[in-house]
Amino acid sequence: MSKGKKTVREAALDVLESVEKNQSYSNLLLNHAIEKHGIKGPDTGLLTELTYGTIQRRMTLDFYLEPFINKKLESWVRQLLRLSLYQMIYLDKIPDRAVLFEAVEIGKRRGHKGIASMVNGILRSVQRKGIPSTDTIQDPVERISIETSHPQWLVKRWVDQFGIEKTREMCETNITAPLQTARVNTLRTNADEVISALTEEGLSVQKSSIVPDAIVSLKGNLAKTDAFRKGLLTIQDESSMLVGHSLDVKEDLRVLDACAAPGGKSTHIAELMKGEGKVFSLDLHKHKIKLISENAARLGLPNIETKAQDSRQAGEIFEPETFDRILVDAPCSGLGVLRRKPDIKYSKQESDLDSLQKIQLEILKAVSPLLKKGGLLVYSTCTVDRIENQGTVERFLRGNPELRPYPLSHLPETVMPFIDGHMLQIFPQDFGGDGFFISCFKKDS
Repeated sequence: MSKGKKTVREAALDVLESVEKNQSYSNLLLNHAIEKHGIKGPDTGLLTELTYGTIQRRMTLDFYLEPFINKKLESWVRQLLRLSLYQMIYLDKIPDRAVLFEAVEIGKRRGHKGIASMVNGILRSVQRKGIPSTDTIQDPVERISIETSHPQWLVKRWVDQFGIEKTREMCETNITAPLQTARVNTLRTNADEVISALTEEGLSVQKSSIVPDAIVSLKGNLAKTDAFRKGLLTIQDESSMLVGHSLDVKEDLRVLDACAAPGGKSTHIAELMKGEGKVFSLDLHKHKIKLISENAARLGLPNIETKAQDSRQAGEIFEPETFDRILVDAPCSGLGVLRRKPDIKYSKQESDLDSLQKIQLEILKAVSPLLKKGGLLVYSTCTVDRIENQGTVERFLRGNPELRPYPLSHLPETVMPFIDGHMLQIFPQDFGGDGFFISCFKKDS
């Protein structure tokens, strides 16, 4: 091994350390580690599995390790133990002896012989005695929390809102790896042609059973394909695709996407409008606006106009009653995407949810005067929380009597069982998509 080049497990350890110490996002750190250490082929998949898996099950791993640790450990040593135990329990293809050997080597390289010996001793004790049982945890909320690695405050909040069974199902789904899905660019191709091209590239892909013009990858990374480079598809979750459909757009409309980056929903709306009309995409950050423009260019969509602007000041750049449709895909707690961003669940506090509702209401209040009479406004979030979702909707409707609930009957037939009038709450366990909330309003004409 050349100097400076790290093994997959060492790279995983670095990412785990950075996530915990700097509250950095695991997906960004992972991409950086892959490039920095020149990790290729199957090793990329292994690094992703080790990093996400260890973060995803962190609380469970700590519960299993606790009886075997009798002194304060340095942060990286604890991460090494979690990483090693994750492989021993959850990865069948890696023999324990290989895990132990690598853990000892890393212990020597990063620390000294004493640390290596301690790591070896702890892991061998776990191997000999077996992991402790969660059956000893009497409180059902605490038990779900430990078994599925979700903070106890979050499990309790969900149990209060949705009941114990629904909460358990959601938490269990959240620790499984999601499938990658993509939206086909119908202005350039169709699902059958894309599937055929991707199959030739060696991927295993099928049509979505939930959303029209969507595909699901069973094997292979869609973002690394020619089809992606040529603008034939956009990586997007199936739940997220329902937002574009919920606006019920036609050609030649004027649409405002108030919180648009990185542009998945803006580009979907532009495609649904067949490249005609106009989508105005706002976002607070200039570098994120650049992403939207790049996506629009890749997909060949001339009908998107971008601007770096706080949507709470949208009234300063647009006249009242300018738009036929407005989308507020609001900044939210992100509790619906814990499978893709597992670090969120450890960094969020319950108090964060209250401050977010204030921002969501400010955005809705600021953009609603820009909606034409008879126009539709859609509010969506990638979270699962009654107070943040339904609570925001109720408060908004109370303060804006000119807007009334508008039924989501124009969504695909497959999601009708999950719709409650003008609101749709998707749970991760419903069809394997992200947790998502959508609500639709119409302005009195």
